[in-house]
Order: sequence, then C-alpha cells, then structure tokens
Amino acid sequence: MAHAQARALADLLDFNADTEFGRRHGFARIRTMDDFRAAVPLQDYAAHAPLIERTAAGERGLLTADAPEVYFTSSGSTGAHKKVPVTPRFMSTTFMPFYFAAWAPLIEHFPEVLQRPDAVLNLKHDPLTAPPTTADGHPHVGASQVDFGARFGEPLSAEPGTGAPWAVLPVPTDPGDHLERAYLRLRLAVQSDLRCLIGINPAMIAAVPYQLNLWWPRIVKEVRDGTLGGLPHRAPDAARADQLERLADYFGTVRPAHVWPRLRALFCWTTGVASLYLPALRAEFGNDVTLLPAPVAASEGPTGVALDRHPSAGSLVASAAVYEFVPADNDLTPGSATLLPHEIEAGQDYHVIFSHVGGFYRYTAGDVVRVIDRVGGVPRVAYAGRGVRSDAAGERLRDAQVVRALHTALGSGGLGLRNVACRVEPDTDGTPRYVFAIAPGSPWHQRETARFTDELDRALAAESAGYRHARGAGRLGRPAVRLLDREAFTRDWHTAVGTGIRPTQVKDRLFRQDDALWQRLTGTASGSAPTPTR
Repeated sequence: MAHAQARALADLLDFNADTEFGRRHGFARIRTMDDFRAAVPLQDYAAHAPLIERTAAGERGLLTADAPEVYFTSSGSTGAHKKVPVTPRFMSTTFMPFYFAAWAPLIEHFPEVLQRPDAVLNLKHDPLTAPPTTADGHPHVGASQVDFGARFGEPLSAEPGTGAPWAVLPVPTDPGDHLERAYLRLRLAVQSDLRCLIGINPAMIAAVPYQLNLWWPRIVKEVRDGTLGGLPHRAPDAARADQLERLADYFGTVRPAHVWPRLRALFCWTTGVASLYLPALRAEFGNDVTLLPAPVAASEGPTGVALDRHPSAGSLVASAAVYEFVPADNDLTPGSATLLPHEIEAGQDYHVIFSHVGGFYRYTAGDVVRVIDRVGGVPRVAYAGRGVRSDAAGERLRDAQVVRALHTALGSGGLGLRNVACRVEPDTDGTPRYVFAIAPGSPWHQRETARFTDELDRALAAESAGYRHARGAGRLGRPAVRLLDREAFTRDWHTAVGTGIRPTQVKDRLFRQDDALWQRLTGTASGSAPTPTR
C-alpha cells in the first residue's frame, strides 16, 4: 500500500511539475508526502474552478500536462454543474484500472450477464448524439454518456448492457425527456430475459417497480401492437402481451421478479440511505437476487472498489490516487491535519481527500467513508454519506449518524421503510426538532410509530454527543415522524426527473431543508403538524 501510494504521488508530481499549478506549489521540489501536505492546502471544487474554467476556455498546461478529451459533469451537493477535466493520462493511470476492477465481481460471479447483449438493463447508460460542449469544443457530459472506446481507445471499456437493443433508442426522442426515454427502455426490456440491472444510483433501481406499474397498460399494448413510442417497431407479440397481462391479473400488481424471473443481480450503491430500503426492495426483483455494491467514487476521482461480493465495502484504489483522511467530526479547513491510509481505523468515519494525475490535488470531494476492515494491508471503505452537517442547536448531525440511528430504531421494532428524509422544524413552543418523513414498507400502527420515535431519539443521542447535549439542555426537541404513503419518494423522484434533471443525478437526500422541495415530497404545507406519535 505505502509503495503504491508513493508511486502515485511521484507520478502526479513529475508529470504535472511544469503546469501553472505545479510551478505555483513547487512540485519539482516535493519528495515526500509531508512535503506535499506542506506545499498544497486542502481544496474543494471552488478552489480548483478558476483553473478548470480557463482550461475549458482553451488554455493548456494549467492543472495537467495533457489536454482534456472530455469534461464529466456532476451536479454536486449544491446542484451547480461542475466541469471535471478528463485527460488521457488520467484515464490510463487512474480511471481505467478502477473502472475495469469495478465490473470484475459481476462478470466473475454472474458470467451470464455477458452471454447476450440484452441480458442487462443498464439504467445509467444514456448516450447523446449531440452532446453539449465547453468553449474549447470538448463534450461536457456525464460519465455514463461517454464512449470510452471511441474517445480513449479502450475497446474493452463497454459496460454490460451497452450493446442492448435499447442502449441507443431506435426511435426519435427529446434528449431532455428522461421519463419517456426510461419508458422506452422498459418497454423494450420486457421482451428480453434480463439477468441484471445496473443503476449505480439506487434511486433509479428503486423506481423500476413503480415505473412498471405506472406504464403497464401502455407497455402491454405496445408489445401487442409491435410499436415503440407509438411508432412501428417490430412484429406484434400477442403471446408475450397475453403472458404479461396474466401476470398482472394473477398477482394483482407487477413486480420485476414476475417480468424477469431469472434476474440474478442488482448493481448499485448499497450504503447510506439506500441501506435502509434495499434489503426489502430486493424482494421486488426476486429473493435470490444478489446486491453488488457500485464503487465509492465521485466524478472527480475514485476512492474504493469492491473486489469480491462484500455487500458494501471496496478497497482503496492504491495505485490510482493518493489518499488522505480527516475524522468526520472535524471541520475541513485548508490546513486540516490529515491521516494516511495506514493510520485510519476500522469502525470510524472519515472525510476522504484524494490527489491524482488528472489535476485534482488534495481534493475534498465532500464524501464521508467508513472504514470496514483491511484486506492485504489495504483499507476497505464504504460510503457513509455526504460531509455536510445539520446543525440547528449544536447537534452537528451527519448523514451516517442518522442512518445508523434509523437502523437501530427500525430494528428495535421490526419495522421497515421504503425511504426517509428529515428536516428541522419548530415545535409548538418554538424549539427546533427533527421531523422525519417516512414511507413505511407496510402500515405502521400509531403505537409502533410512537415507540419508533422514542427509539430514534435514544439512538441519535447514542450516535452524536452534540445531539445528546442539545437534547439534554432543552435546545432541541423530541423528534417527530410524518408518515407518507409508500410511493411518496418515488413520485417525488419522478417529479424531479420530469423537470429535466438526468436520473443519475437525482439521488437520495437525507437532509431536506428546502421548503418547496419538502412540501413537494410530503404534500403538506411547510411547518404543518407531523403525524401524531402519541
């Protein structure tokens, strides 16, 4: 691990020493990790942005010695679209080794996913025929919209499912109508024997059962008529249409497990909020379906990749980037002291910081990871949430703490949920309190809800000293629960996608303080009373 990290540091310093950033920070004089930490402060995207924008306008030799071929887009936590420069050297030394490793467990343990081009429904694959470009003329698109083979000469880089009949839609569509494009892919996929769904963003997979039921009459009619989006497509298939109708009539609903009974694997992030709902959601796809964790990564660079069938953790990509960590309860500043991979401890949460040859240096990606264990001396980490905190009264709650508290409270009463979000609202006496909007897996009795709320309060206090002190001092009130119907979060996700946001970018968000978005989710006026829990 240490040798791989030293090589990664030496490579990025040597390759980019003569860039504007490299000269400014004395890359040519740096020899050790301590030198690097002394020369370069911790930096977020905003600190990198001026040189990125100049690069996108056509200047060269600013952050990297080679020119970007494409810019990945990322919504980030603020919703602003980033420009992530992607260079050939970054692809060959950082991205591609990580990328190929990410698919290895799926292909090794479920080889049938590659036996036919239509065996995989890759929900994130959405290529554009006319992608937007930056001022220097290079595409500015999501990573799922890049043809790595054509752009970077990687002929083996095609993801599973990218050769399916629906990978490039055979009928004209509005590129911004993401819901119609999702419908067309599902309509085609119901006539195939799927073995795997790839979503990366688990909200996309969670939407599939809802979408099948929402669009079912239209899907069946088009299968029967041989149309796609109302246009002639292939021979009518009355036998399959009859079979699909019988499934719905017999079961009273439509589940992916009914439509694709030989489905074997789901590939997506399995931690964070998704860890609360994925175990129950898996039954929609089949009890024998395996959940495989997608890598821990940002558009700006990789962190961890699963090398086996562990349900959540991936090993640091030691040869791809230089990694540093800061305890998650600490605030990040440009001068924050950092830990190296050999210094972090299992069972602890950390801000992750990476540097790589593609031009991101001591980059604070905004993600928190939890160290699970070590394999061969290399830490295995799981995504634990965003690094942002909710802090109304000194409680400084993080995503990971709330998710763990929810697990504890749900387990104490044997309850399940389909999704959850929370925000701070004033209680009747004006004291701030956390209100949790929950879509239950099955109806909760009033007594169950009250007991859950008590357990959640205790679990939050156990997870966070700040929460415990704020509650004890009376600065923070008892949490409350607002129960929603089971499809509330999926409807809200569809509404967001319907505004033109790409589905990959509409992710689960635990903390939702925006009044309009909260009202859209809950269907209630801001500040109205939650469902009683007493």
